[in-house]
Amino acid sequence: MSRVGRRPIPIPEGVKVVTEGQKVTVTGPKGKLERELHNAVRVDIEEGQVLVRRLSDDRADKALHGLSRTLVANMVYGVTEAYEKVLEVHGVGYRASVQGRKLVLQLGFSRAVEYECRDGVEVGVERQRQLHIVTVRGIDKELVGQTAAEIRALKRPEPYKGTGIRYRGEQIRRKAGKTGATA
Repeated sequence: MSRVGRRPIPIPEGVKVVTEGQKVTVTGPKGKLERELHNAVRVDIEEGQVLVRRLSDDRADKALHGLSRTLVANMVYGVTEAYEKVLEVHGVGYRASVQGRKLVLQLGFSRAVEYECRDGVEVGVERQRQLHIVTVRGIDKELVGQTAAEIRALKRPEPYKGTGIRYRGEQIRRKAGKTGATA
């Protein structure tokens, strides 16, 4: 049996988990999430815990067992705590600001880059000395991660000067620039 899949998911106080066939709905203090799970698994609620069980021992079903359990656990965590990704904007003249539902970035291009935020995701900007810190928050882990990845893709960190958008704590391998001719 899958080591991840067989672990029960405790339901915290204030969280409600409802299953209708393959559809799982999790409601909590931060919001509500819904997901349709694969037919290879069954979700049961017993004694204040969510149990994900697979219906056969096929190799693909074993993989879906652990995945499905993790997806439900992420939903439960999201509606109680919420997820957050932090990005740093590095570079001289690089700036970030929020205007309504748009993130406006000055990234060294001739014009400002505007990123329209999705529903279910909250974006905030804070300035620390020469850096601008962009915080992406939401209850859906996939949506938060995808939004942060799309923002980072607007100007990936480059290896020579280290400018661009990077995740907090991300290490950029720096390359040596050209050296003068030694003839």
